[in-house]
Amino acid sequence: MTKPFPIQAATLPDSLAGKDVLGRGRTGSGKTYAFVLPVLARLATNRAKARPNRPRALILAPTRELATQIQASITPLADTLGLRSMTVFGGVGHGPQINGLRKGVDIVVACPGRLEDHVQAGHAKLDAVEITVLDEADHMADLGFLPAVRRILEATPAGAQRLLFSATLDAGVDVLVRRFMNDPATHSVDSAQSPVAKMAHHVLHIQPANRLPVLVDLTAAPGRSLVFTRTKYGAKALTKKLIAQGVPAVELHGNLSQGARTRNLEAFAAGTAKTMVATDIAARGIHVDDVALVIHADPPVEHKAYLHRSGRTARAGAEGTVVTLMTDEQVREVRDLTRQAGIRPTVTKLTTGDPLLTELAPGERTYVEPPPAAPASPRGDQSGPDVARTGPRRGRRRTPAAARSGKPANGRSGGASAAGRSGSTGTAPRSGSKSAPGRSGAKSGGPSSRSGSSAGAGGAAAFSAGARSSRSSRRGR
Repeated sequence: MTKPFPIQAATLPDSLAGKDVLGRGRTGSGKTYAFVLPVLARLATNRAKARPNRPRALILAPTRELATQIQASITPLADTLGLRSMTVFGGVGHGPQINGLRKGVDIVVACPGRLEDHVQAGHAKLDAVEITVLDEADHMADLGFLPAVRRILEATPAGAQRLLFSATLDAGVDVLVRRFMNDPATHSVDSAQSPVAKMAHHVLHIQPANRLPVLVDLTAAPGRSLVFTRTKYGAKALTKKLIAQGVPAVELHGNLSQGARTRNLEAFAAGTAKTMVATDIAARGIHVDDVALVIHADPPVEHKAYLHRSGRTARAGAEGTVVTLMTDEQVREVRDLTRQAGIRPTVTKLTTGDPLLTELAPGERTYVEPPPAAPASPRGDQSGPDVARTGPRRGRRRTPAAARSGKPANGRSGGASAAGRSGSTGTAPRSGSKSAPGRSGAKSGGPSSRSGSSAGAGGAAAFSAGARSSRSSRRGR
């Protein structure tokens, strides 16, 4: 960075001067460094030594992934300044966090649920906090964290500096502002619905049977793709189907253990798997460089989710493309969604092999052989790899109910997922349903190219957030 982004230029003079600051900026606008820099500057100026169990600065975030990302932004700067920082969130053991707090830490980056556990147990005392930050405050309100946030803020000194950053300033956020902030300097660098200028929005009007082939075509192109589904099961099922069609993919949702979530996000960031299929757990604050394409495989429930999902591309001045898949039944829903989001997308009715798919995701399509099945392991083993496995399984081959009747295998409507709550560990997938990113080329020694964009035709049955037709990819032996 050689010059500040608008949200940083607007807020830094006040935050560095010690004032309470309320900052609003759209996703990808640079809010993280707008609060990281004043936190570090304040602690570096006041060289008080961190005492056991008494952090000097507190940053609250709604999800584990966002907390980890903030910590990654802090670490190199804090190391240079001789400051210690750590993360506190659920899904991992209490012991290392308790030990870290006991040793004394300058900055705690935390999700509200686990931090409150430590406060109630006496492992964290917040009476020495000099500066508190609430990041993605509106999302914390959406997830129901405001009672815990209020209790945490009440445990910090009344005169401590407080910074609140949010994409929107809804009623829930306003309650926090009026209760805990002292004459805050307010800075809004753009409208809550302001679209990113370098982001192209497209709606592809397709038939359900073409959903999977179109997804395979788009994600097999060069570059990183982030695909969103509404439900955790939908993300898991679609990941399996993409891998079966030769697209290395990983999943990210609340049913994975924290270790699996971390490994899959790292695989996506490193390029071992160039496609991630996620619920809205990945829609807020997560930054991975060079995500060229965001695909709404399931249109989100409301417009704020659309904007935050889409904001994973075209970040920090880069360009990006957003594609929403729409069936006949979803026309009114998508029209209302984009209108409320302030977006005027290009709508195109197409089928598989349409030249527009190559325009949206340029480059030669590359596919790899699906990974071989790994040996069976005891149920509950969480040490295995994390990409969905599509290899053979014992037993005779079965035809799923969806394929026999042409109807979804169950009546679920695929409602909005509650994945991503920091206080919930979730239920990890059974061992044997995942395989490692990067092992896709094990049989052939590397990726193998196939011509054309119809590689998904073999799995042309519609991908549905609730349909359990993914069983058809499991072959008996």
